[in-house]
Amino acid sequence: MTTDQLPASEAESTEGRAAVTVRDLVIATTSGTEVVQGVSFEIAPGEVLGVVGESGSGKTTVGLALLGHARRGLAITGGTILLGDQDIRAMNDAQLRRLRGSLVSYVPQDPASSLNPALRIGIQLREVLEAHGQTDAKTNAARIAEMMREVALPDDPAYLKRYPHQLSGGQQQRVGLAMAFANRPRLIVLDEPTTGLDVTTQSTVLATVRELAQIHDVAALYVTHDLAVVAAVATRVAVMYAGRIVELGPADKLFESSGHPYTRRLVGAIPRLAGGRSLVGIPGHAPSPGKRPQGCAFAPRCRLRIDECEAEVPPMLEIASDHASRCIRALEVVDFKQDEYGDPVDLPEPDTDKPVLTLDNVVGYYGSTEVLHSINLTLEQGEILAVVGESGSGKTTTARSIAGLHHSWTGSIRLGETELAPAARARSTDVRRQIQYIFQNPYGSLNPRKTIGESVGQPLGIFKIASGKKADAMVGEMLEQVSLSASYARRYPDQCSGGERQRVAIARALISKPSVLICDEITSALDVSVQAAIVELLGELQRELGLSMVFVTHNLPLVRSIAQKVAVLADGSIVEYGDTAEILANPQQEYTRHLISDTPSLETATAEITAAVAPPTDGAHQA
Repeated sequence: MTTDQLPASEAESTEGRAAVTVRDLVIATTSGTEVVQGVSFEIAPGEVLGVVGESGSGKTTVGLALLGHARRGLAITGGTILLGDQDIRAMNDAQLRRLRGSLVSYVPQDPASSLNPALRIGIQLREVLEAHGQTDAKTNAARIAEMMREVALPDDPAYLKRYPHQLSGGQQQRVGLAMAFANRPRLIVLDEPTTGLDVTTQSTVLATVRELAQIHDVAALYVTHDLAVVAAVATRVAVMYAGRIVELGPADKLFESSGHPYTRRLVGAIPRLAGGRSLVGIPGHAPSPGKRPQGCAFAPRCRLRIDECEAEVPPMLEIASDHASRCIRALEVVDFKQDEYGDPVDLPEPDTDKPVLTLDNVVGYYGSTEVLHSINLTLEQGEILAVVGESGSGKTTTARSIAGLHHSWTGSIRLGETELAPAARARSTDVRRQIQYIFQNPYGSLNPRKTIGESVGQPLGIFKIASGKKADAMVGEMLEQVSLSASYARRYPDQCSGGERQRVAIARALISKPSVLICDEITSALDVSVQAAIVELLGELQRELGLSMVFVTHNLPLVRSIAQKVAVLADGSIVEYGDTAEILANPQQEYTRHLISDTPSLETATAEITAAVAPPTDGAHQA
């Protein structure tokens, strides 16, 4: 995207106004294959620019480029990146080291990866200040206390002496934010910082990002796959597809009247809390670098394509002074009514005569501390039971107890009529095959030394289901089912994005044809279109195979589209349990109402953005 292709407001803005200016950014592999092509945008001081798109679209690659960094095997080969009037691409390694953490900060997706597990958090916060020349102990102590208060954490000495493992995921992420804002940078890059956090903690983190950016005039690039989240935190949004920005404009305009078919499909795939609708993914796959078509990269998946779409890459077409789309039919597309993809959800009726899983008075412990209090649940044949609640409510401990991964519990857990031993090692091979677990973290659930094909096919050998060419064929079919191609079998985990790794983990769990599938926040790392495809797949398996699922999640709108029943946990106890639609529409407990109010909603967020950017009335001017 060149400067003359930007919306008028972008092209006319000056570098004195913009905190960061990116022009015609190109990032390529060491062999010369372009991964990111012609990306241009500006971010003003105090502004949050959201960057959204499917896994592999180049979002994180662009974010890292703002720190002068490229992943292994990649290099920044073209364009300019200006931080004010400083050219980041012209800096040497020593200059970049001084830049990072002082003028440009980064918050990674996994909060634990930004903290040293061997150091107390107070020491880590002090090191951030000292690394950039602030050596006065008294001044640093006061600054650390201020930093902790800014992210709504205690600043007392006892808390600062804690190690990262003594904090929850949300607390770790807020410490990471404190470190990122410590030296009052001009730019902060946030790479999916709320992925995996419960809705209440996520709401706190999002509010913290917005407030700190505005208070300190820090420009922020917020990379995410969750459109509801970006609508809640960003005023402008850049939509990326196959290494290019395909739409750029105000958040409310993009989500209400998109000018690109791809953006419309993303918006249509967002689950709605107001009513359960079937989720429809985007058919096909985004083309990989080196295999992108000559024309519009989205054309093979687009229902509005015409012959001209395949001739050349479309330029950015200005729709309004602050809104542009890389689509030759943008002026037609923007006038279309935003489609509600998916029909009202029609979940299958479970077989209530055959409970596949029963929990009676399950009490869980960590050491001598009781963390689960008399959990009673029934999972019927062909039913999906959602388990929701804040971090620390007992969701994952309940799920791990069912799988035998957490074995310090009393009470009874039965698979059909079979009483389950507390530990998985004490259970039969067939019971272990029938209960499969999909973990939340896609980075830690795969062996980095094994190919994708070896990881997915491993259960076939363990449970003596298939071997040789038959196993290879089953692996290929399963990868296709989870929206990957069979060619992924030859890749290693580090060659896949986070969303792709999670789909691999799902394929590995499904390949042994389990009776009960335990899904522990499996969609938290997936973009909305892939999430829709996975939910479609799970729904098909539920209908065709009678598969039963325990679906642990903090995504309440997703619950409405997939689960017949929901159990709401708080502090290790079930506070509400019953029909999903009834509980989400008419919650009886204050805790449930609190969860629902903290859930990011596309409709609510865009309304708030519209109100925030609306010109004040005369009375407001006078005030």
